[in-house]
Amino acid sequence: MQENDNEIDVSVEDERWEGVAPDLEAFIARAVEAALAVVPPGGPIEISVVLTDDPAVQELNRAWRGKDKPTNVLSFPNEQPHGGGPRLLGDVVLAYDTMLRESGEQSKPLGHHLAHLVVHGTLHLLGHDHELGDAEADAMEALEVEALRRLGVPDPYGDAAE
Repeated sequence: MQENDNEIDVSVEDERWEGVAPDLEAFIARAVEAALAVVPPGGPIEISVVLTDDPAVQELNRAWRGKDKPTNVLSFPNEQPHGGGPRLLGDVVLAYDTMLRESGEQSKPLGHHLAHLVVHGTLHLLGHDHELGDAEADAMEALEVEALRRLGVPDPYGDAAE
């Protein structure tokens, strides 16, 4: 799907994702665009969003991060220099099973949690990393909240902070 000269490729590897939001590809594209609105990439980008399951994400997490467990979202930034055309940001990979479990545990609508994870993963591709310390975590959280506000999604950290 293309929006604003950005190329947002969505790959659905697990059919359970289809029930999360009507017009799932457009939903994902809006979440990516919301992240790009709060951290402008300086030109057109290409991003791939892969919607898969826990076993696939666990395998990636083990291979790339040395963590033998599933996680909700993984981001793989493109390390290649930018040539002509849209800049390839990288890939965001989401695990359905973990996302579904977290959504229930946090009493949040599945669509809201999906939007949050897509925004979160996209911000990682744009260079933000909450694991670099409290200041970066706070900055990334504020960007997430602003991007989600643009989508009409409430602050995912609001109740957690109380």
